[in-house]
Amino acid sequence: MTANKHQGVRAAIAWNRKLAELARGHNNANVLCLPSRFITEDVAMEIVDGFLKAEFEGGRHSRRVDKISNT
Repeated sequence: MTANKHQGVRAAIAWNRKLAELARGHNNANVLCLPSRFITEDVAMEIVDGFLKAEFEGGRHSRRVDKISNT
């Protein structure tokens, strides 16, 4: 709940692969939070795989990430 209060941390919760990829791609998330009560271990592994393989898209998303990083 408080991970994003720390400088340089951009944490995101994801309960499927697509959300993990979007968190990394659009918000340059560098911490992944998984709701273990609501997903299986296999789904968790798929989510982590998607998160690690996704790359920050930059472009129009960079301005928002810069605002987050500079607070």
